Amino acid sequence: MAALSFLSLLLILLLLPLCLLLLLSLIVRPRPVKIPLKNRHVFITGGSSGIGLALAHRAAAEGARVSILARSPDKLEEAKRAIRLATGIDVATFSADVRDFDALRRAAEEAGPVDLLLVNQGVVVAEELAKQGLDEVRFVIDVNLIGGFNMIKAFLPAMKARTDRRPASIALVSSQAGQVGIYGYTAYSASKFGLRGLAEALQQEVIADDIHVSLVFPPDTDTPGLAEENKRRPLLTSVIAGSSGAMKVDEVAEKALNGIKSGSFIVPCNFEGYLLAIVTAGLSPQRSYVMAFVEVVSASILRLTALFFQWNWYSSIEKWHAQSKQQL
Repeated sequence: MAALSFLSLLLILLLLPLCLLLLLSLIVRPRPVKIPLKNRHVFITGGSSGIGLALAHRAAAEGARVSILARSPDKLEEAKRAIRLATGIDVATFSADVRDFDALRRAAEEAGPVDLLLVNQGVVVAEELAKQGLDEVRFVIDVNLIGGFNMIKAFLPAMKARTDRRPASIALVSSQAGQVGIYGYTAYSASKFGLRGLAEALQQEVIADDIHVSLVFPPDTDTPGLAEENKRRPLLTSVIAGSSGAMKVDEVAEKALNGIKSGSFIVPCNFEGYLLAIVTAGLSPQRSYVMAFVEVVSASILRLTALFFQWNWYSSIEKWHAQSKQQL
């Protein structure tokens, strides 16, 4: 009798995960999709350097027709030469500020229909809000968040009216600081958190047009922008943000483009990013029922892990302030 009860319990334990997987396979939305790149038009903002340039290299190497947009004509020409030298392919360049909607609308008209719009521009001005001027706060939000709205608003009409009816994509490059608030990143985190709300609502609005939204969450990445940021980044910001480590720009570009091509809504770039994606999943779309299973099963333990991270961060902050008071 005891053996029978044990077998029954074992059978139930085995069936529960299978039943959950079956349920998730029926309810996850949107459905899985693949975004082809070859012979399609990829338009990348912030494409003259850093992650944007690496994405342009990779997309061109995969046979896409690539356009890049940035503010500096000189940097755009330099990027164009570098991509031609590496891939033998010419890219189109557009000089515009993402804060200028009229300039973006003209660029959209000149570029023609886009199959993958990669909204990658971003600026970081790391400083405690008490010390930071509101002009800098507005600058960060205008470039990172309002610039995203401007780009999508300018390019979306032609994307919706495209004659190539294969699946298309709008990808937004956020940051791990867009998944969790970090000391010294009040303006930056706010701008990058905002992209998530934009992406989640936008996906519902464009799914009927077979347009699929991706949200990329890179950690610190070895780019000229990071080097510039580090010149004034508060020490506590480095202590907290540094726990995830920095990635090479080509690694981030590879992870990002692979996630976009698979239609993933959340695209993490490293192990910590995967953990953050799971613990912050909330009501975000999920195409993979396997990943949905991982999210459901691991939610409690990862929440506990997140609380340990918060404990560590706040302990670092308390220690820092205690040492500062002793030095006074």
